Amino acid sequence: MIRLAKYMRPYLWPALFSILFVFFQSLANLYLPTLMSDIVDTGIVKGDLPYIYKMGGYMLLVTFVAGGLTVAANYLASKAASGFGRDVRNTMFAHVETFSLNEFDQVGTSSLITRTTNDIAQIEQVYMMILKMMTMAPLMLIGGIIMAVSKDSRLSLVLVVALPIMIISILLIAARALPLFKVIQKKMDRLNLILREELTGIRVIRSFNRTAHETERFDQANKDITQISIRINQFMSLAMPLMMLIMNLSTVAIVWFGGLRIDSGSIEVGDLMAFIQYAMQIMFSILMGIMMFIMIPRAQISAGRVNEVLDIVPVVKDGKTSASSAVSKQPASIEFREVTFSYPGAEAPAVSNISFTANQGETTAIIGGTGAGKSTLLNLIMRYFDAVSGEVLVRGVDVRKLPVESLRAQIGYVPQKSVLFTGTIADNIRYGNAQATDEEIREAARIAQAAEFISKMSAGYQSLITQGGKNVSGGQKQRLAIARALVRQAPIYLLDDSFSALDYRTDAHLRAELSRMTQNSAVIMVAQRVSTVLHADKIIVLDDGRIVGYGTHQELMETCDVYQEIVASQLKKEELA
Repeated sequence: MIRLAKYMRPYLWPALFSILFVFFQSLANLYLPTLMSDIVDTGIVKGDLPYIYKMGGYMLLVTFVAGGLTVAANYLASKAASGFGRDVRNTMFAHVETFSLNEFDQVGTSSLITRTTNDIAQIEQVYMMILKMMTMAPLMLIGGIIMAVSKDSRLSLVLVVALPIMIISILLIAARALPLFKVIQKKMDRLNLILREELTGIRVIRSFNRTAHETERFDQANKDITQISIRINQFMSLAMPLMMLIMNLSTVAIVWFGGLRIDSGSIEVGDLMAFIQYAMQIMFSILMGIMMFIMIPRAQISAGRVNEVLDIVPVVKDGKTSASSAVSKQPASIEFREVTFSYPGAEAPAVSNISFTANQGETTAIIGGTGAGKSTLLNLIMRYFDAVSGEVLVRGVDVRKLPVESLRAQIGYVPQKSVLFTGTIADNIRYGNAQATDEEIREAARIAQAAEFISKMSAGYQSLITQGGKNVSGGQKQRLAIARALVRQAPIYLLDDSFSALDYRTDAHLRAELSRMTQNSAVIMVAQRVSTVLHADKIIVLDDGRIVGYGTHQELMETCDVYQEIVASQLKKEELA
């Protein structure tokens, strides 16, 4: 938590004024029992009504002042703590945005969500408690003891017995509960993981009639959290009854011995009443301190989880800015030089000794079986991962020497899984180029063969896309994703199996339009269909992570057995269809 305290610096003044207001509020609260004592001893006992009215007016004034200070202190504490939480979340989100896919796999998406929301909320809550109580608790404790002793030092011996019993009892309860706080955060990660899987995979779950199984799986994770929460609450629920028992027994003892002191003439009735209130203030201040003692370790666990993410150094590091200026002067090209890459923990490389060049004005197609390494090559160009050995060059410069933002600004990328965002169709296409005009958006949609179905929608380009693009078909999503890449007007295009959901007619029209638009660009196209790669300038055939064929369709039909098998298998299927 100490490391995260730097995010409180912008809110230093609200925090300091909050503490100052709490200080004055505590003084006011300490003054009230003394006023009450004077009213009883001087006003009520002697029947002096004017004095009662006078001191009662002072009490009301002090109470209103204390109330105003409480509102101001709470507002400033909330402002500081909420601002702290917002800044930490922003920092964490920005840091996570720099992660490569390796770091996402390392932490897990569900855990990142928990840490960005629940864990930071825990820390934010504790900082708010600290601002409210760090001044009040010790001041009320010390001030209460001083005032109680000033009323009757011998009666204060009751507190000497009661306070250690209270502190030891609560600490024993806290010692049993604190280890469970770390467990519940991990259980929360697990619940988020299952929930996320079930929501994203709802179609698969229903198609295989696994709803009952997934419900049971979620229920089990939910029960785990419930059981841990119940155990924590069982321990914590002992605290308040125990506190009230000790406080009430202490009050009984104070009244008992106080009565004896009154009989002996050593103390007045008003002083006894004030002493009781000071005793309650002392005990409540201890309770506040113990609550902080309980909450801070829990927040410390959350802070450790947040710092764990912030401490992760992305494997993919930004290159030197100076290298990016040289790139724009080079022809659009992509070159692989003896590139080998292995996924973390994999037994064998995903791709091995890959060498080829995709030149400006050419379309280079990559084809191969499932798991051959086709998408991996595009991931290396985009620097979602970095090669273990060899070099990937974009426009003559190693991608590791380029700033990631500069590199990706030159690429129009269509991922294998088309992802759309909540908003209008125009917003989704403009996601590829924030400065794109309406005309450029329409042109990109026309080339991507999306203009026809967009025109049939009720609001056209202003039609809303729901979360994840659930209100459009797979083929429509692919075409919008292609339009989003085309509106970028980039020198390099990477298309990762982007035509898989399109019918053959739409596929052919789109490739024809695409070839005209990308005459001055380098295009790398990953595909499963032979018909998609048939007219590419170069075709790369991958098998088990290695290049086993390289050339045009006609050349590969004569020289590459793997390519011949792919063509033969697909022609049979097409004939059967």
